[in-house]
Amino acid sequence: MPTYREIMTTDLSTLTAAAGRWDGMAKELHKQESAYKRDVYGISMGQTWTGLSADAANRRFAITLKEFQNAQAEAKAVASLLRDAHRQFTDLRKKLESARADALEAGMAVSDEGVVSYDTAKLSQGERTALHHDPDYQQSVRTAVTSWQSRIDQLVKDVGEADTGVEIALTAVVIDSNLNDGTLTGFNGQAQGDIEKYEAEAAAAKDTRTQTNGWKSESNAKLTGPDVGFTITTDPKYGKEASVKAYADLFHWTADKTLTKGDWKLSGIADAYGGARATANYGFNEKGVVGKAEASAGLRALGEMRAEYGPYAGGYGRVEGFAGAEAGVNAKVTKEEVTVGAKAFAGAKGTIAGGGEVAGIGVGAAAEGWAGPGAEAWWGYKKDDDGTFRLGGKAGVSPILGGSVGFEITLDPDKLSKSVGDAADAVGDGASSVKDNITDLF
Repeated sequence: MPTYREIMTTDLSTLTAAAGRWDGMAKELHKQESAYKRDVYGISMGQTWTGLSADAANRRFAITLKEFQNAQAEAKAVASLLRDAHRQFTDLRKKLESARADALEAGMAVSDEGVVSYDTAKLSQGERTALHHDPDYQQSVRTAVTSWQSRIDQLVKDVGEADTGVEIALTAVVIDSNLNDGTLTGFNGQAQGDIEKYEAEAAAAKDTRTQTNGWKSESNAKLTGPDVGFTITTDPKYGKEASVKAYADLFHWTADKTLTKGDWKLSGIADAYGGARATANYGFNEKGVVGKAEASAGLRALGEMRAEYGPYAGGYGRVEGFAGAEAGVNAKVTKEEVTVGAKAFAGAKGTIAGGGEVAGIGVGAAAEGWAGPGAEAWWGYKKDDDGTFRLGGKAGVSPILGGSVGFEITLDPDKLSKSVGDAADAVGDGASSVKDNITDLF
């Protein structure tokens, strides 16, 4: 959120200057579009190149040509948003400057940080004496200072809200809103140049909203990719792990939704990923011993549903699918985790899992069907970041057709403590009720 000083001193003309540069970019992109259409796309449209290769090239060239057009629409929209931002900020700053001038005229002083105080420099000696000795006069000054401070603070807040709206718009305008145009993260051909439209869309898709039946809903969705990267950390000292990570993500889509009403909570998540990843970690320090390496390539998908009633009971069901190849080995011995395992698989597999929980104690099981050679085994226990303890294992083998089975036992101390405490309160309330009834009888 911008401060009073930043609002009053920022050069807003840079917004219109940047808008001009974005308009210039749109013009240059139009020139490149014309050249590409003439010299590249046009080759596949003539009679000198025909057949399947020409048809295939034409489809790819058409996507690129459309991206040139989308890039122009996005650049023009960004320019419009910057000018819209300049108009809003200029108008709000004028209101703040007017409020400051009114405060000064009313005998206040306003610092460079926007702090309002009573200006005693202009007071006569008699007024100074009255200010020091007259409680009513002092109270009137405090009331006036508070009133002017509130007015200025509100105007600063208004600028902050406008700044948030600009951020929402500039973030959304560059997101490819058409996933059927041949690109996942291309330019936004439906870009809009109105900040209020993006604010309205964000409000309509707000994560939390109350439905007519009393349930509150929260939802999120995110799509990323394509993306590639490589990172390496070679110093495992001071409790850290050395690591190497390389990835080539084609896409990663995830969405979740939660419904809550009183103690009831219903949630679901869907996740899909395509790409290749390889990681390796090791560490040997005061926290323990860690060694892990794994690699995978292929497509994965997951769907899970959960139902919970406060800390007392819950259940879940999950389905997963994988097609590709994976291999890995891991061993970890720390104060909060002891796990060991290895796996190797190539082909396709499907997983069905489910479980339940009562008073913080849960049991779950999973079964997989494999089509392809592989083997997997792991066992261990660990403590999650939220304090939940987990104990489980998994084993499977497949010459050609096979599968695996696994189990898990969980303990959430917080839920267990809450459930026991509520049960004790209920018993106490019941005993008190019986006592009151006997007393009333006599």
